[in-house]
Amino acid sequence: MSPRSAWSLVLPVVFCLFVTAYCKFPTLEHIKPKASDKAQGRAVVELLRRLLGTRSTEFLVAVNRSLSNDSLDVCELRSTKNNKIVATGSTGVAVATGIYNYLKYFCNCHVSWSGDQLDVPRPLPRLTGVLRINTQHRFRYYQNVCTFSYSSVWWDWPRWEREIDWMALNGINLPLAFTGQEALWQEVYRALGLNQSEIEEFFSGPAFLAWNRMGNVFKLGGPLPQSWHVNQLYLQFKILERMRSFGMIPVLPAFSGNIPKGILRLYPEANVTRLGPWAHFNCSFSCSYILDPRDPLFLQMGSLYLSQVVKQFGTDHIYNTDTFNEMTPPSSDPTYLSAVSRSVFASMTAVDPQAIWLMQGWLFFSDAAFWKPAQIQALLHGVPLGRMIVLDLFAETEPIFSYTESFYGQPFIWCMLQNFGGNSGFFGTVESINSGPFKALHFPNSTLVGIGMTPEGIEQNPVTYELMSELAWRKEPVNLSKWASLYAVRRYGSTQENLTTAWRLLFASVYNCTVPHYRNHNHSPLVRRPSFRMNTDLWYDPADLYKAWKLIIEAAPSLMSKETFRYDLVDVTRQVLQVLTTIFYQDIADAFQNQKLPELLTAGGVLVYDLLPELNRLLSSDRNFLLGTWLERARSLALDEKEAQLYDMNARNQLTLWGPSGEILDYASKEWGGLMEDYYAQRWGLFVHTLVECLDSGRPFKQDTFNQAVFQVEKGFIYNGRRYPTKPQGDMYEIAHRIFLKYYPQALKRL
Repeated sequence: MSPRSAWSLVLPVVFCLFVTAYCKFPTLEHIKPKASDKAQGRAVVELLRRLLGTRSTEFLVAVNRSLSNDSLDVCELRSTKNNKIVATGSTGVAVATGIYNYLKYFCNCHVSWSGDQLDVPRPLPRLTGVLRINTQHRFRYYQNVCTFSYSSVWWDWPRWEREIDWMALNGINLPLAFTGQEALWQEVYRALGLNQSEIEEFFSGPAFLAWNRMGNVFKLGGPLPQSWHVNQLYLQFKILERMRSFGMIPVLPAFSGNIPKGILRLYPEANVTRLGPWAHFNCSFSCSYILDPRDPLFLQMGSLYLSQVVKQFGTDHIYNTDTFNEMTPPSSDPTYLSAVSRSVFASMTAVDPQAIWLMQGWLFFSDAAFWKPAQIQALLHGVPLGRMIVLDLFAETEPIFSYTESFYGQPFIWCMLQNFGGNSGFFGTVESINSGPFKALHFPNSTLVGIGMTPEGIEQNPVTYELMSELAWRKEPVNLSKWASLYAVRRYGSTQENLTTAWRLLFASVYNCTVPHYRNHNHSPLVRRPSFRMNTDLWYDPADLYKAWKLIIEAAPSLMSKETFRYDLVDVTRQVLQVLTTIFYQDIADAFQNQKLPELLTAGGVLVYDLLPELNRLLSSDRNFLLGTWLERARSLALDEKEAQLYDMNARNQLTLWGPSGEILDYASKEWGGLMEDYYAQRWGLFVHTLVECLDSGRPFKQDTFNQAVFQVEKGFIYNGRRYPTKPQGDMYEIAHRIFLKYYPQALKRL
């Protein structure tokens, strides 16, 4: 297939819709890039140099904001006589996106978290005439408040630089910029009169800051070292400078009312509510103190903080804060709820009269019993129309706009959440994300101003993010089967039919969850504490997964030099072994219920002594699936051994117990080499051993007794002090092929 016909199939020239929701909101007209056109052009030139090396000089870049007359991004590309590509766009992001679309659809190239495929043809393929791509969406939003804990908590500047490049290439112009905010809060708390021990009692450790910021927990995993503040502040300055250089609008934090207990010592008369426990925590780490937004102290604290934010970080006028995140308000009276949002907004406009409040719409879904139409409308209408943007956070599965008359007139962004806890495991809702944004755009009186991606954790399922970001630049849904085929071609730089067929199979099955209200926590028994009440459901036919696995294994010998292929070889084999773990678990449970010791020993023996060790070896053979990298990054941020141990404990606890006693056990599970061996496999070993003992002795299996024993194994992992490899080990192809020969026949037999 020629690049030209591929382009015509997949990326029809998108023309602007002149009637957009954006036009209804003059309140947003002041939201525009800070950097000059020239500076944005320079940022794209430097991005291309990082991405393409010497080949980057074959692209001539210009930013000209007058190319767009309605604040909707556009990029035009054409070829020169000497085979260079001239790209002119309305912002740096528009140019980067235009060039990435050219690289994808004319050069069969690909950039992702799990590696790049950048075999750029020489000379560059010619364009006949002008290729114009544009978007119907004023904003393309990215990140979730949780991503900063589940994914980017231990990042250094090179990793952040890489992510911001990825954002620019994928059209993101409204990223969340939450790093370093505790350093500013510390200054505010000191100015108000809190002492250091009161501040240390409040801040959580690094791995739990997202929930500290939202008022869910305090002190958990703390205290936060002073060196952390310095490091994060340094990062935030660089992050903001780079985001703005591309013409992005970074979203900065504002005050939600969550306060340290010490404020009560200084202001005993303040109107403060102590919340009940969050999740399964008790009040030693949760039951936060929330200052009533109507109390004059709220305006004082909120404006004191925001003035610090603006002074240190500059501003692009959009701020995020979330009241009542997974917390029920003390009153359902609409008058009260309107007063709350009015007061929160007033604390922003006191500092920045042009402030826009960006709010996650998660609360309307997570506490739907409380948030009825009257309550939602009251909260939203406490802010003037057009001065708040609501993130419809989980719109691919639980859209809120459709039953709130488009958020009762407030602008909103249609978001794909896709992932909870940064869990491993294939997942997607491709039919829903392919149609959802267009339905939202054409909804009666739609107030849609953008589309976004709001995963709790990233660096998983890169295909869903590439599709979602591309949909922002299309005027209609794509042909998913054709799109998947072309994705395979550019991801591997290969037109092998095996690979395109494999991806079409995956897209039609595991990547197309259509179960209503399905939430993608990896429910697989593999990564859950063993019991007889485990979730064994799948939303897809595993036969499609096995077929795709066979096709990918067959294609492997000639593609092992491609990092993108190696990642997918591990990932698809990992997914198959995850499914087979469920099958062996069911065999174990059946053998125990039927008191058949030989069958129990066989199924348990295969799982514990072969499948899980093989899975650990497989994961350990690729740099993207290593526990050691996560832990080493955490330790590398420490100034001394004491800090290193604190960060190590934070990093391990988040993945496993999520709290001192397993309060949110396995919520952030990861299938990583090292973690598989020393955590998941140890639990399964204990479970099988316990069941064998029960059958041997005639004693019943007691889950509570097992939970106490297995908790010691789980806690033991957090404090085992072991340093895990940070470099891949073993021959990946040999391991994957051996697993295939051993388990493919078994997989087919169990269909």
